Formats: sequence, C-alpha cells, structure tokens
Amino acid sequence: MNKSDLELMVGDQEQILWRGRPDFKCFLLESIFNSMLPVAVIWALVDGSMIGTIRMASAGAMSGGFGLAFLGFFLLHLMPVWLYVGGVLFSILKYKHTEFIITDKGVYISGGMFTYNYEMKPFTDLSHINIHRGIFDQMLGVGDVIMVCGHTTYNTDTRNGHSNHDHEGFKIYDIPEYQKVFSMLKKLQTDIYADTMYPNDMRPQDNHGYQTQYRGMDQNR
Repeated sequence: MNKSDLELMVGDQEQILWRGRPDFKCFLLESIFNSMLPVAVIWALVDGSMIGTIRMASAGAMSGGFGLAFLGFFLLHLMPVWLYVGGVLFSILKYKHTEFIITDKGVYISGGMFTYNYEMKPFTDLSHINIHRGIFDQMLGVGDVIMVCGHTTYNTDTRNGHSNHDHEGFKIYDIPEYQKVFSMLKKLQTDIYADTMYPNDMRPQDNHGYQTQYRGMDQNR
C-alpha cells in the first residue's frame, strides 16, 4: 500500500501510533453551515426578488443586448452566493488533503484546499490538550481534540488554509475516536515532556527519551 504524503513526512525512527481523517458527514455539514450561509441566503433572496420585479416590469425588452446585460449584471452581483457555493463544493477537495498522524515523537496534520499544508508539533511544544464538541459533533458522535502550545509559534491553520500567529497549535477534528486520541496525547505529552526535561546524563539505558525506544504505549497492549 502506498504511503500518503503526510506519512512520508514521518521520520524513519518514529513509530506511528494512530492515524485518521475527519468524519466526512460532519466535515461537510460544518462546511455548509458556516458564517457565510446567512449572507448567501439573504443575498440570493434579495437578488431573486429584484430579478423577478425587473422581468415583470420589462417583459418585452428582455431579449437582445438588454437581456444579456441584465443576465451579466446579476451573475456578477450574485458573487457572494457563488463564493459560498464554491466553498462548499471545494470542501470535498479540502477533505481529501486532510489527515492526522500521531507518532511517538509528535503530531502531524495536513490540510489545505488548492495547496498542501503540513505541520508537525513535538509533544514538548504542547502545554494543554482539550476536547471540543460542537452541535454537529454531538449529533454524529465525533469530536475535536485541541492542542495548545505553551508559547507563541508560527502556525499554519490547516483547516482554513492560511497562516497566523497564535497560542493554539492545531486540531485533530471531527473524529469518532476523540476520547481515545485525547487519552493517548495526554499520556504521550506527559511522559515525553517529563523525559525530555530529565537531565541527559542521568538517563538509564532503557528510558522513554527521544534517543531510546519509547515503551509507554506498549504497556497497555
């Protein structure tokens, strides 16, 4: 089986512990019911009313050049509606680019619509891990795992396809196994962060460090 683009970013010395993608139904619903929906609906209703009124008032003059100009004007004027519809349709492309991987070193996330964005954060960068469940998440039995960094970093927002500076790292979102992933990340973050902070010259041969084999997850098998 061929490796995905995100899996190719994982180092040879890393062990993949979990991988997944968002639930498609939830992903699509959140793409449809976004902040642009009310604007698009109101815009379409207003323009639809204007089109009906103008056609009734000038029924005999809708052919020829006037008809083409009329059509062209409203096609352009409906741009907010086309942008909304295009965003929903292109969400399928965005979904294909979205993948999550957890290794014994950190978290990898890919996303983007027309371009691929890849980001990796080691567990030592994570200070808080939270669960968030919106309306559609609760309806479909999925959830978001939000990872927060302890310092400001340059972050690529893999969900929206743009870059920004913030304290929130990134999200593993719309996944059915949100509780399992939360517990796994919590244990890995605690174990590896503590191990990294431990003095190197005091590490035993069999340790949970980056230069030795991590065995914390094997204890549950």
